[in-house]
Amino acid sequence: MSSLNFIGREKGGVGKSVMARVLAQYFIDKSVPFTGFDTDRSHTSFTRFYSDFASPVIVDTYEGLDLIVGSFEDQPVLGKPKSVIVDLAAQTAAPLARWVKDSDVLSVLGEMGVTVNFWHLADAGKDSVDLLDRLINTFGPGPNYFVVKNQGRGSDFSQLDDSAALKKALAMGAHVISLGQLHEASMRKIDRQNASFWSAINNREGPDSLGILERQRVKTWLKNTYSTLDGLPL
Repeated sequence: MSSLNFIGREKGGVGKSVMARVLAQYFIDKSVPFTGFDTDRSHTSFTRFYSDFASPVIVDTYEGLDLIVGSFEDQPVLGKPKSVIVDLAAQTAAPLARWVKDSDVLSVLGEMGVTVNFWHLADAGKDSVDLLDRLINTFGPGPNYFVVKNQGRGSDFSQLDDSAALKKALAMGAHVISLGQLHEASMRKIDRQNASFWSAINNREGPDSLGILERQRVKTWLKNTYSTLDGLPL
């Protein structure tokens, strides 16, 4: 099936764009056709790192959001399902929810054979619990929910693990995964290059190029992350 992947959380700085970039690289390496949309007007990090695949979209207008669903009209591409990744900026939940409800988006996508995946990026704070509860209550059963414990933003997820919100999500079939922390200095170099993970691994020139062991750490991190993604109904 084709898939629409909303990657977000209302709070900023929890690793949404990193998850979007990892998923983009995963689709590229798995030869899955996809289109990306970047809703962050300030940083547009998804567009910077994957400019050949992602473009900005205005999330607080229906016309902008309609482009996301419109991108499925030319599928399948070369006989393969097509997927879409939407890197949601902070504070986009309200306009997104209005658009989904007013346009009956979930029903339309279901008729088109497109599965909807909501990725909830979680740090170790209480906000992760409250916002997961809000996400589940807003969209209810139907979509897939992927709760991502971002180990680059914390290590003690006991509040989330013990929460009623997670139990409710699991009752709706949610999947809980962990996103390992990539070596911080290596990630900073990649960010300064404005490079995809593939480019960062293969670029050997410039002051921010990765050393041999840094490249190996990125490869290992991607391999481990891919193994986790392989277990999800993407």
